[in-house]
Amino acid sequence: MRYIKSDVFNKHVINNLEETRNLALLLSQQLKGGDVILFFGDLGAGKTTFIQFLAKFLGVKSQVNSPTFNILKIYKVKNSYSIKTICHVDAYRLNFGKDLLDLGILEVMDDKNNILMIEWAEKVLDIFPKKYIKVKIKVANENKRLFEIKTV
Repeated sequence: MRYIKSDVFNKHVINNLEETRNLALLLSQQLKGGDVILFFGDLGAGKTTFIQFLAKFLGVKSQVNSPTFNILKIYKVKNSYSIKTICHVDAYRLNFGKDLLDLGILEVMDDKNNILMIEWAEKVLDIFPKKYIKVKIKVANENKRLFEIKTV
């Protein structure tokens, strides 16, 4: 994980879907294979929507849906040199990081051609590397979201 000085690694007040899209575009331009992005936020905060925009900007052509029941979905990336796949995890139904270890998540994290994105990361935080990108989303009101994006 590299530490990049960028306006995207900051706090952002997002007022609508277009601003969410623009923030996802900014973050997508900073990502490279091997990055781990952990998402934190209440139900309905916009984690999946943000991930859908990120995936689109990174070159995923298929529809990205929350893997709540599958836990893990893998998407092929087109038009990227350092990223071949995006691995999207929804840890909502999990209790411990060990649950992801049983699915082979370490192999996913070790592959520098992958980007790993995990919703509900607080449930499995015990197994993640010391360095990752943290995206925290808070609902301010029906339309407004508060995003905090930083490297940890």
